[in-house]
Amino acid sequence: MVAMPRPRPLHVHRETSRHGRTVWYVRIGKGPRIRLRAEFGSPEFEAEYHSAIGGNTPPAKAEPSAGTLGWLIARYRETAAWLKLASATRRQRENIFRHVIAAAGSEPLSRVTRATIIAGRDRRAHTPFQARHFLDSMRGLFRWAVEAKHVKTDSTEGVKNPPRKGGEGFVAWVEADVEAYEKRWPIGTRQRVWLDVLLYSGLRRGDVVRYGRQHVRNSTPRGAMQPIFRAL
Repeated sequence: MVAMPRPRPLHVHRETSRHGRTVWYVRIGKGPRIRLRAEFGSPEFEAEYHSAIGGNTPPAKAEPSAGTLGWLIARYRETAAWLKLASATRRQRENIFRHVIAAAGSEPLSRVTRATIIAGRDRRAHTPFQARHFLDSMRGLFRWAVEAKHVKTDSTEGVKNPPRKGGEGFVAWVEADVEAYEKRWPIGTRQRVWLDVLLYSGLRRGDVVRYGRQHVRNSTPRGAMQPIFRAL
């Protein structure tokens, strides 16, 4: 299923450049267009948007020097490999890259070695998920860079993911748990929606989180699904 689009802020317009890239800008009425350069939906985008609404043009960012890590990341953002990633994945990796650029964006690519990547992973050892996201982001970057012949070797090759913490996982509900929840949250309450959609729609978990009125076609839901939609 298609995810619901993020609401677009007032006066924000979208264009597609001749290179196929999405370009965002602010224009109030017939006034001047002000380009927004940050990733749509990111905190930086929000800051640029509010600055533009206030009549201030966001300052142009200095282009990173060729051959540096910051330059490589900038080139990666212009590729089909980057654009084909899900928007949520891009936002997640953009956050990683922002920290990488702040820490080492001016470093020449020759100094970004396997040891550098391991050190970056280990600095995030107290948050294993962040360490894993860091590795995934850098792997995507350097695998593309090797293919594009910007570097000769993949600095992430052979770097292992941080170990996952052991645990018993989530406790599976039994029928008594479902009955207790249904008694506490009757049909028509918002708290009941997620349970009914999971149990009675037949949708997989990845689709349940996107399910809503936008997926109804030609008629309203029938039967058991009607109270679910009334609560949405």
